[in-house]
Amino acid sequence: MAKNKPKSTTELKQLGKKIVHSIDKGKNPYIELPVRSISNIIFDQKIKTLKLGDKSAKRFFFNVAHAKKFVQTVEVAKLTYNLLEEGKHASLRDVFYMAKRTIPETKINLVDDQSESDSVIEDLELITNCSREQLNVNANKMGSVAGRVIIKDGKDTINWAKLGSGGWSIPSNVENIKFKNITAKYVLYMEKAAVWERLHEDKFWDKQKCIIMSSQGQTTRGIRRLLQRLNEEANLPIYVLTDFDPWGFYIYSVLKFGSISLAHIAEKQAIPDVKFLGITADDIEKYDLKKHLIKLNEKDLARLKQMAKYEWFEKNKDWQRQFKIMKELESKAEIQALSSKGISFISEKYLPEKISKKEWLD
Repeated sequence: MAKNKPKSTTELKQLGKKIVHSIDKGKNPYIELPVRSISNIIFDQKIKTLKLGDKSAKRFFFNVAHAKKFVQTVEVAKLTYNLLEEGKHASLRDVFYMAKRTIPETKINLVDDQSESDSVIEDLELITNCSREQLNVNANKMGSVAGRVIIKDGKDTINWAKLGSGGWSIPSNVENIKFKNITAKYVLYMEKAAVWERLHEDKFWDKQKCIIMSSQGQTTRGIRRLLQRLNEEANLPIYVLTDFDPWGFYIYSVLKFGSISLAHIAEKQAIPDVKFLGITADDIEKYDLKKHLIKLNEKDLARLKQMAKYEWFEKNKDWQRQFKIMKELESKAEIQALSSKGISFISEKYLPEKISKKEWLD
């Protein structure tokens, strides 16, 4: 955001000055930042949100194990500083290619894979205390939304109810969006675009007076922030619809408690009162979906075991029951299995009944 630009620029300048000061003093320059790993993640019981602990680490230039990461950090810091100075934005992919070059007089690439530059940008969020978006770096648009909502996005007025079959494409940065009018009772978020398209074609959002939103798989930061804003600013309940599998459950976990890898911005992403609407083990029994189950693979089982031990799930009897039944079934179920009951079964019966009867998990 423009109003945060001076802070972003100042913090990046400060980083550079610290490094130069160390060099001038003949010292080994270093960058200090909080440790981003599960060992430094704390679950705050009071606000029901993940956050980083107090552990920190130093990244030294004259250290074989640290040197490459140190140089990557400085390079990406320079790139983001230039973006801010020029008033331009870049995608994560843009930053990767801008940083991808061979170090002079060597055969070593500064970055070999986008995951490296992405990780450095997350480090810079911690170092500068500014979000990726405040550093003028955006991710790809990967979500759609529809509903009786009118927003102001820059100079444009946009009506989410009048954007055709594709809906409104959710941007990476939603901080500047202003809600002008909202006529909705709740927001329904689903992991699959195909399910969103089914509900949109059935005009579920219009009939049920709600907002429907989706991505394709794990939620983007822009979607999480938009959901949080709708929850906090418009006081709308958020319901989550995913597959009955460990990955669907993890999507819900990230929305509710925050992401382990992004614990440093959890307060700007997490929605502690979000509810899980389905698919559940009870749905499999109630709607006779057993013949549509898919066998769990080793990765699924490993993720299931890991999630069951998360502090925020460990003492939750309802969730432990879901984990237990999934393990016993050794299977998972997709949302689309409900289509076996009729193409519009999900919009005409399943969702309206579950919401009216409050059959969700917390």
